[in-house]
Amino acid sequence: MARVRYVGPEPVTVPELGNRTVQLDEIVEVPDDRFDGYVCQPQTWEAIEEPKAATPLKKTAAKTAPKGSDD
Repeated sequence: MARVRYVGPEPVTVPELGNRTVQLDEIVEVPDDRFDGYVCQPQTWEAIEEPKAATPLKKTAAKTAPKGSDD
């Protein structure tokens, strides 16, 4: 989870966080995929901890038979 700080002018209720009331200067955890939706509002939210980089999936090479082979 990413973390942001609320820097707005007065406490605010955030439905996405379960209708939690967030106080001025409070740091809250937000879903990684919603982080950009918060920090795109710099007058209201400040980035504290960005989302963790997604772990790349391991890819395995599929074994394929050469063209024209019935194996």
